[in-house]
Amino acid sequence: MKKITIAIDGYSSCGKSTMAKQLAKSIGYIYVDSGAMYRAVTLLALRHRLFTHEGQLDTDALKRMLSKTDISFRLNTETGAPETYLNGENVEKEIRTMEVSSHVSVVAALPFVREYLVKRQQRMGQEKGIIMDGRDIGTTVFPDAELKVFVTASPEIRARRRYDELKAKGQEVSMEEILLNVKERDYIDSHREVSPLRQADDAVVLDNSLLSREEQLVWLQNLYAERAGE
Repeated sequence: MKKITIAIDGYSSCGKSTMAKQLAKSIGYIYVDSGAMYRAVTLLALRHRLFTHEGQLDTDALKRMLSKTDISFRLNTETGAPETYLNGENVEKEIRTMEVSSHVSVVAALPFVREYLVKRQQRMGQEKGIIMDGRDIGTTVFPDAELKVFVTASPEIRARRRYDELKAKGQEVSMEEILLNVKERDYIDSHREVSPLRQADDAVVLDNSLLSREEQLVWLQNLYAERAGE
Protein backbone atom coordinates (compact mmCIF):
# COMPACT_ATOMS: atom_id res chain seq x y z
CA MET A 1 0.00 0.00 0.00
CA LYS A 2 1.13 3.55 -0.68
CA LYS A 3 1.92 5.93 2.17
CA ILE A 4 -0.75 8.54 2.69
CA THR A 5 -1.56 11.43 5.02
CA ILE A 6 -4.53 10.97 7.36
CA ALA A 7 -6.24 14.02 8.87
CA ILE A 8 -8.70 13.56 11.72
CA ASP A 9 -10.67 16.63 12.77
CA GLY A 10 -13.67 17.18 15.00
CA TYR A 11 -15.07 18.60 18.18
CA SER A 12 -13.32 18.48 21.56
CA SER A 13 -13.52 15.27 23.61
CA CYS A 14 -14.68 13.16 20.66
CA GLY A 15 -11.89 10.68 21.23
CA LYS A 16 -9.94 11.80 18.16
CA SER A 17 -6.56 11.25 19.82
CA THR A 18 -7.48 7.78 21.01
CA MET A 19 -8.69 6.62 17.61
CA ALA A 20 -5.72 8.22 15.84
CA LYS A 21 -3.25 6.51 18.19
CA GLN A 22 -4.96 3.15 17.72
CA LEU A 23 -4.97 3.45 13.95
CA ALA A 24 -1.36 4.64 13.81
CA LYS A 25 -0.23 1.70 15.91
CA SER A 26 -2.19 -0.81 13.81
CA ILE A 27 -0.82 0.42 10.44
CA GLY A 28 2.65 1.55 11.54
CA TYR A 29 2.15 5.28 10.96
CA ILE A 30 3.53 8.23 12.94
CA TYR A 31 0.91 9.89 15.16
CA VAL A 32 0.91 13.59 16.02
CA ASP A 33 -1.55 15.17 18.44
CA SER A 34 -1.83 18.76 17.21
CA GLY A 35 -4.11 19.65 20.10
CA ALA A 36 -1.31 18.78 22.52
CA MET A 37 0.82 21.45 20.85
CA TYR A 38 -1.81 24.13 21.53
CA ARG A 39 -2.19 22.83 25.07
CA ALA A 40 1.57 23.10 25.57
CA VAL A 41 1.51 26.75 24.48
CA THR A 42 -1.41 27.31 26.87
CA LEU A 43 0.55 25.70 29.71
CA LEU A 44 3.46 28.00 28.89
CA ALA A 45 1.17 31.02 29.20
CA LEU A 46 -0.30 29.80 32.49
CA ARG A 47 3.09 29.04 34.00
CA HIS A 48 4.27 32.56 33.22
CA ARG A 49 1.04 34.09 34.58
CA LEU A 50 0.14 35.68 31.26
CA PHE A 51 -3.59 35.41 32.02
CA THR A 52 -5.22 38.03 34.25
CA HIS A 53 -7.89 37.10 36.80
CA GLU A 54 -10.43 38.30 34.24
CA GLY A 55 -9.07 35.84 31.68
CA GLN A 56 -7.29 38.40 29.51
CA LEU A 57 -4.07 37.19 27.89
CA ASP A 58 -0.83 39.14 27.46
CA THR A 59 -0.43 38.25 23.79
CA ASP A 60 2.70 40.35 23.26
CA ALA A 61 4.55 38.46 25.99
CA LEU A 62 3.37 35.11 24.64
CA LYS A 63 4.51 36.04 21.13
CA ARG A 64 8.00 36.83 22.43
CA MET A 65 8.16 33.53 24.34
CA LEU A 66 6.88 31.43 21.46
CA SER A 67 9.86 32.17 19.25
CA LYS A 68 12.10 30.61 21.91
CA THR A 69 9.81 27.66 22.67
CA ASP A 70 10.33 24.06 21.59
CA ILE A 71 7.44 21.59 21.47
CA SER A 72 8.24 18.00 20.56
CA PHE A 73 6.97 14.45 20.95
CA ARG A 74 8.83 11.42 22.26
CA LEU A 75 7.69 7.83 22.52
CA ASN A 76 7.17 6.44 26.01
CA THR A 77 9.17 3.21 25.88
CA GLU A 78 6.83 1.50 28.35
CA THR A 79 3.48 2.38 26.77
CA GLY A 80 4.62 2.95 23.19
CA ALA A 81 2.57 6.16 23.15
CA PRO A 82 3.91 9.59 22.14
CA GLU A 83 4.18 12.14 24.94
CA THR A 84 4.43 15.92 24.74
CA TYR A 85 7.58 17.81 25.72
CA LEU A 86 7.76 21.54 26.35
CA ASN A 87 11.32 22.86 26.20
CA GLY A 88 12.62 19.39 26.98
CA GLU A 89 10.20 18.72 29.88
CA ASN A 90 7.54 16.01 29.76
CA VAL A 91 4.25 17.88 30.26
CA GLU A 92 1.83 15.19 29.08
CA LYS A 93 -0.08 15.14 32.39
CA GLU A 94 -0.05 18.89 32.97
CA ILE A 95 -1.56 19.74 29.58
CA ARG A 96 -4.60 17.49 30.23
CA THR A 97 -5.87 19.38 33.29
CA MET A 98 -9.12 21.35 33.38
CA GLU A 99 -7.16 24.57 33.92
CA VAL A 100 -5.46 24.12 30.54
CA SER A 101 -8.72 22.95 28.92
CA SER A 102 -10.51 26.10 30.05
CA HIS A 103 -7.88 28.39 28.47
CA VAL A 104 -6.72 26.51 25.36
CA SER A 105 -9.39 27.74 22.92
CA VAL A 106 -8.40 31.36 23.61
CA VAL A 107 -4.75 30.58 22.88
CA ALA A 108 -5.58 28.46 19.83
CA ALA A 109 -7.57 31.32 18.30
CA LEU A 110 -4.51 33.61 18.15
CA PRO A 111 -3.28 33.98 14.54
CA PHE A 112 0.43 34.05 15.46
CA VAL A 113 0.08 30.85 17.53
CA ARG A 114 -1.70 29.04 14.71
CA GLU A 115 0.81 30.22 12.11
CA TYR A 116 3.75 29.06 14.24
CA LEU A 117 2.29 25.62 14.98
CA VAL A 118 0.82 24.97 11.52
CA LYS A 119 4.26 25.43 9.96
CA ARG A 120 5.74 22.94 12.41
CA GLN A 121 2.93 20.47 11.75
CA GLN A 122 3.33 20.73 7.98
CA ARG A 123 7.05 19.99 8.27
CA MET A 124 6.21 16.87 10.29
CA GLY A 125 4.01 15.57 7.49
CA GLN A 126 6.33 16.06 4.52
CA GLU A 127 7.23 12.37 4.28
CA LYS A 128 3.60 11.14 4.58
CA GLY A 129 2.86 8.00 6.60
CA ILE A 130 1.43 10.28 9.29
CA ILE A 131 -1.85 10.61 11.20
CA MET A 132 -2.60 13.98 12.77
CA ASP A 133 -5.70 15.00 14.67
CA GLY A 134 -7.01 18.42 15.62
CA ARG A 135 -9.44 21.11 14.51
CA ASP A 136 -8.01 22.28 11.18
CA ILE A 137 -5.85 19.42 9.93
CA GLY A 138 -7.91 18.60 6.84
CA THR A 139 -8.73 22.22 6.03
CA THR A 140 -5.50 24.12 6.80
CA VAL A 141 -2.58 21.89 7.78
CA PHE A 142 -3.04 19.09 5.21
CA PRO A 143 -5.69 20.25 2.72
CA ASP A 144 -4.42 17.63 0.25
CA ALA A 145 -4.57 14.70 2.68
CA GLU A 146 -5.70 11.50 0.97
CA LEU A 147 -7.97 10.60 3.90
CA LYS A 148 -9.91 13.11 6.00
CA VAL A 149 -12.24 12.13 8.82
CA PHE A 150 -14.50 14.54 10.72
CA VAL A 151 -15.56 13.20 14.12
CA THR A 152 -18.62 14.29 16.08
CA ALA A 153 -20.75 13.26 19.07
CA SER A 154 -23.29 15.00 21.29
CA PRO A 155 -21.92 17.49 23.88
CA GLU A 156 -23.37 15.40 26.71
CA ILE A 157 -21.61 12.22 25.58
CA ARG A 158 -18.34 14.09 25.08
CA ALA A 159 -18.60 15.69 28.52
CA ARG A 160 -19.22 12.29 30.12
CA ARG A 161 -16.15 10.83 28.39
CA ARG A 162 -14.01 13.74 29.57
CA TYR A 163 -15.39 13.43 33.10
CA ASP A 164 -14.63 9.70 33.26
CA GLU A 165 -11.13 10.27 31.88
CA LEU A 166 -10.26 12.94 34.45
CA LYS A 167 -11.78 11.01 37.34
CA ALA A 168 -9.72 7.97 36.34
CA LYS A 169 -6.63 10.17 36.64
CA GLY A 170 -7.62 11.17 40.17
CA GLN A 171 -8.74 14.71 39.36
CA GLU A 172 -11.69 16.24 41.20
CA VAL A 173 -13.99 17.63 38.52
CA SER A 174 -17.60 18.68 38.06
CA MET A 175 -19.75 17.20 35.30
CA GLU A 176 -21.56 20.54 34.94
CA GLU A 177 -18.26 22.41 34.60
CA ILE A 178 -17.01 20.01 31.94
CA LEU A 179 -20.23 20.19 29.90
CA LEU A 180 -20.07 23.99 29.99
CA ASN A 181 -16.41 23.85 28.93
CA VAL A 182 -17.23 21.51 26.03
CA LYS A 183 -19.96 23.83 24.74
CA GLU A 184 -17.80 26.94 25.15
CA ARG A 185 -14.91 25.31 23.28
CA ASP A 186 -17.27 24.25 20.47
CA TYR A 187 -18.41 27.86 20.05
CA ILE A 188 -14.93 29.38 20.21
CA ASP A 189 -13.41 26.76 17.90
CA SER A 190 -16.19 27.18 15.33
CA HIS A 191 -16.26 30.98 15.39
CA ARG A 192 -12.59 32.00 15.54
CA GLU A 193 -11.37 34.13 12.63
CA VAL A 194 -8.33 32.02 11.73
CA SER A 195 -8.79 28.37 10.69
CA PRO A 196 -12.15 27.79 12.41
CA LEU A 197 -13.31 24.27 13.09
CA ARG A 198 -15.28 23.06 10.09
CA GLN A 199 -15.77 19.90 8.11
CA ALA A 200 -13.65 19.71 4.96
CA ASP A 201 -15.74 19.24 1.83
CA ASP A 202 -14.09 15.88 1.12
CA ALA A 203 -14.08 14.59 4.72
CA VAL A 204 -15.89 11.43 5.80
CA VAL A 205 -18.11 12.09 8.84
CA LEU A 206 -17.99 9.73 11.81
CA ASP A 207 -20.55 10.12 14.61
CA ASN A 208 -19.06 7.91 17.28
CA SER A 209 -21.69 8.59 19.96
CA LEU A 210 -22.69 4.92 20.13
CA LEU A 211 -19.53 3.21 18.84
CA SER A 212 -17.02 1.27 20.94
CA ARG A 213 -13.31 1.87 20.44
CA GLU A 214 -13.05 -1.52 18.73
CA GLU A 215 -15.84 -0.67 16.27
CA GLN A 216 -14.22 2.69 15.56
CA LEU A 217 -10.88 1.09 14.81
CA VAL A 218 -12.36 -1.45 12.38
CA TRP A 219 -14.22 1.37 10.59
CA LEU A 220 -11.02 3.42 10.30
CA GLN A 221 -8.90 0.46 9.17
CA ASN A 222 -11.34 -0.33 6.38
CA LEU A 223 -11.40 3.30 5.26
CA TYR A 224 -7.58 3.46 5.34
CA ALA A 225 -7.25 0.25 3.29
CA GLU A 226 -9.62 1.67 0.71
CA ARG A 227 -7.70 4.96 0.34
CA ALA A 228 -4.14 3.61 0.63
CA GLY A 229 -4.86 0.80 -1.78
CA GLU A 230 -6.05 3.05 -4.59
